[in-house]
Amino acid sequence: MLDPAQLAARNPVGTHVIVGKGLVAGALASADELGCETFQVFCGNPRGWALSAGRPAEDAGFRAEVERRGTRVFVHAPYLVNLGSPTPLTYERSVASVAHNLRRAAEIGAEGVVVHTGSYVAPDDTSERYDAAMRQVREGLLPLLADLPEDGPWLLLEPTAGQGRSLCAGVDDLAPYLEALDHHPRVGVCLDTCHVFAAGAPLDETGGAAATLDRLVEVAGPGRLRLVHANDSMDVRGALKDRHQSIGAGHIGIEPFLELFAHPATEGVPFVAETPGSREVGGDVQVLQELRAKALG
Repeated sequence: MLDPAQLAARNPVGTHVIVGKGLVAGALASADELGCETFQVFCGNPRGWALSAGRPAEDAGFRAEVERRGTRVFVHAPYLVNLGSPTPLTYERSVASVAHNLRRAAEIGAEGVVVHTGSYVAPDDTSERYDAAMRQVREGLLPLLADLPEDGPWLLLEPTAGQGRSLCAGVDDLAPYLEALDHHPRVGVCLDTCHVFAAGAPLDETGGAAATLDRLVEVAGPGRLRLVHANDSMDVRGALKDRHQSIGAGHIGIEPFLELFAHPATEGVPFVAETPGSREVGGDVQVLQELRAKALG
């Protein structure tokens, strides 16, 4: 049996918060109000290419405070990033954006940068275009990974829901993606429960969440799972639709989250919600904390 402090250490729970007034006055204050033990932010416009410079004094103050508290913080790269895009300008901007967000993560003391794994945007499902896209992933990311210090932020691959010629949707798709990156030691996985369910994982079956984690460890290797995006789904399994729902109000339901918390592969892994109810006091952060206590307490 784990006490509350041990529960929070094993699986800190939080949500994505808005920076708004700033990293301290906005993001950190919001996280405190919501009872977050971990949280995620954007370091700029999530739907734009502008590379927003930080404020050194604010960055330093934020980093010092989260380090003092031992709070684990994550950065999400902009949604526009697509390292598999056949459009040269989009690809160049994507590489620059990932590089910028890795720098910003280091500056604010974030543990990792979540990046959607992208798509190859082909009119036909051609192996040639897929292969070319995977070469782009390799050529764009390996130099950035080579520049990371040993204690630098992780690059966290987030498989998508399977829509639009995805390069990596289901757990099995992680194998070629990690191979393209030479299984670099600073590459981890962010498992989004809505995405993997949309891509076909049987989270809604008894034992399905545990089996999905078993397969992830088999495919990616132990220690690669670094973050869980804990989201229910508005749509049924295999719908290939990225539409998040509040925990327990969608087609995934409550029980799979108990399996996720209890699984050995999630030991030490934070859970961050990105749901309609996750930025409300008494919302999905508290729901997940209660489920964690039920699974492990």
